[in-house]
Amino acid sequence: MIAPHEPVEKTEMVLHEDVLNYTSRPKSVSLARNRAARLVGEWGEAQLTETTRLLVSELATNAVQHGAVRGRFLRVRITLTESVLRIAVTDARGERLPCEGVPASDDTHGRGLLLVRTLSARWGVGVLAVGKTVWCELDVTEGGAIPS
Repeated sequence: MIAPHEPVEKTEMVLHEDVLNYTSRPKSVSLARNRAARLVGEWGEAQLTETTRLLVSELATNAVQHGAVRGRFLRVRITLTESVLRIAVTDARGERLPCEGVPASDDTHGRGLLLVRTLSARWGVGVLAVGKTVWCELDVTEGGAIPS
């Protein structure tokens, strides 16, 4: 399933952006989530660090588990404008689109995209010539809070 939302089309200037490639290995998930949370805090949005940490963790974990191709990287891009923090994770497997499932109460996996949908204002998937990008956005309000 592809999320029904499109990214917010803003003509706002990008205030901060970070892009880094990681090997498609489980160790990269913790590196990516910690880097993203640190950067968001340094960019003056400390109230978003824990949500960012969780969202990057979920998207990067999905990329490692379902989008890994030997010898290919996954890419994490964090972009901050005046009103939106965007998290985008790109992997090499465009034919394997994410699917938001309904896990049984005793399942130990399968809740990642439910968390992404719940914590973000919008999320979706962009299919590329090679691979895909799964993204989510947090709305940054004047006070810096995200929607509850």
